[in-house]
Amino acid sequence: MNTTPWPLAGLCGLLFALSAQADEPGQKIYAQGGANPAAMACATCHGADGMGMGAAGFPRLAGLSAGYMAKQLGDFRSGSRTNPIMQPIAAALTDAEIDQVSAHLAALPAPHPERLGRARQATGAGESLALRGAWERDIPECVACHGPGGGGVGEAFPPLAGQSAQYLSAQLQAWRQGARKNDPNDLMGHIARSMTDEEINSVAEYFAGLGQKEVTP
Repeated sequence: MNTTPWPLAGLCGLLFALSAQADEPGQKIYAQGGANPAAMACATCHGADGMGMGAAGFPRLAGLSAGYMAKQLGDFRSGSRTNPIMQPIAAALTDAEIDQVSAHLAALPAPHPERLGRARQATGAGESLALRGAWERDIPECVACHGPGGGGVGEAFPPLAGQSAQYLSAQLQAWRQGARKNDPNDLMGHIARSMTDEEINSVAEYFAGLGQKEVTP
């Protein structure tokens, strides 16, 4: 018979869980970096909780699918996606470390925005593009690929809700200018080149704000 008092038993269980998490390879890479000293800790720029540092342009990684994260790190490593900070870090990670840190990030708590779709009445330029698109210019609605509320779909279409407006607008500008081109069939490049600066900023601000309006999943 277990004679350990319930409060003490619960505390022991919590300490054991925290210890196990600290020993988990992906968490160690995220918090401390990879075996190669050049693979610096992800938390330095993306925050201890993986929610990013919006003002500095570092995106949220928490909750992104492991497949998407592994592809992006692989693209940074190969040079098919360019970034002066991320390229040397990704190059210093092993394949196993990429898989481990990607799995860790996918398991982190993330925003659960309201699942808004085309049926919602759109107000404002950002919401109109997000929910309706601009088909006269061959711009599909963002939620068609990135899911209701911009919550992300599978390994190809990451969440938009909860990312900072600075990061989202910077990526749209990078696709527009050809500095980023690691998406299938230049889909995002085509869309971004069809958008005005005002539209880029407004849709980025829309999704950034949407991520702050969470609902219980």
